[in-house]
Amino acid sequence: MQDVVSKIEELTTRFKALNKGLNLGRKMQVLKKLEAESSDPDLWKDPNHARDLMQKIGDIKKQAEQVKRLEKDISDLVGLSDDKSLAADLEKEVVQVEKELEKLELTIYLSGPYDEKNAVISIHAGQGGTEAMDWAQMLLRMYLRFCERWSYKIQIIDETTGEEAGIKSVTFRVDGRNAYGYLKNESGTHRLVRQSPYNADKLRQTSFASVEVLPDFADIELPDIEIKEDDLEWQFFRSSSQGGQNVQKVSTAVRLIHKPTGIVVSAQAERFQEQNRRIARSLLRAKLWLRSRAELEETKKGIKGEYRPASWGTQIRSYVLHPYKMVKDLRTNVQTSDTEAVLNGELDEFIESGLKLKDGV
Repeated sequence: MQDVVSKIEELTTRFKALNKGLNLGRKMQVLKKLEAESSDPDLWKDPNHARDLMQKIGDIKKQAEQVKRLEKDISDLVGLSDDKSLAADLEKEVVQVEKELEKLELTIYLSGPYDEKNAVISIHAGQGGTEAMDWAQMLLRMYLRFCERWSYKIQIIDETTGEEAGIKSVTFRVDGRNAYGYLKNESGTHRLVRQSPYNADKLRQTSFASVEVLPDFADIELPDIEIKEDDLEWQFFRSSSQGGQNVQKVSTAVRLIHKPTGIVVSAQAERFQEQNRRIARSLLRAKLWLRSRAELEETKKGIKGEYRPASWGTQIRSYVLHPYKMVKDLRTNVQTSDTEAVLNGELDEFIESGLKLKDGV
């Protein structure tokens, strides 16, 4: 029972520190101003601004509710901590409350300008043929499982499957509060070492795949990002489908090429071409934003050279399945031998350490 009591005392201390760091008093003042602004009868004349405003109001209210609920749960634990007959039940409750506290603690590190936005994730198989494409498919499954655990919604925007197995590339949107903030540090090259399931001799194989995480700029205008119509080349093709009544008889899928930079984006998630065009434009804005940010960082550091997507710039994590089991993040040195759990989407420890390392980036 003493261990449980000590844990409850620790949770109480952590909650007090969290409550102070969140500064809800200031946020509630901001909420009043936002709610006053939302009552403007002309608010929805600018739909993008209106949606952003309502999102901010909802986020503050949700966080306030989470804090209030967590405060009550911890208070209940303190009140019951003297009853030794409840030790087993309290231990279970402590574990659950700690998980909720940890999620809320992470929000302190989300200080980037777009951290609260939805995310757009692209996965590209590296060199290595079927092996690399299978690895890209495994990464997709890992992120889908993570999003499922965090109650995030997923929409596949574009996907190119491999000839034999796996995927050559996939782009999908993650809808949920702070999706970009939590997932942004997953950008980079992911390395897999395992016995090849595609080789009769079961030789050890190393495969690579890149992950790119961008904010979803679907409803955001970026004044610093100018896209000229003359710089765009549109291509149209039939969306992939499973056949039957859903076979595409018209070219609804789009491919957009930005001629000055050579950036190419595709979208085929929607049934109508115009919807896919909007998605493609949003993706292009995000990639141009990433490019401009990378170039700015290089200028600050005095680095010159050809631009390369950040996702290919560095290897961030290694997944070893043979001859031993280990997943290790090369930036934070966080590692675990439970490779199965990681590949099933249990990335919380890696995400938390990445946020603490790159607070505000």
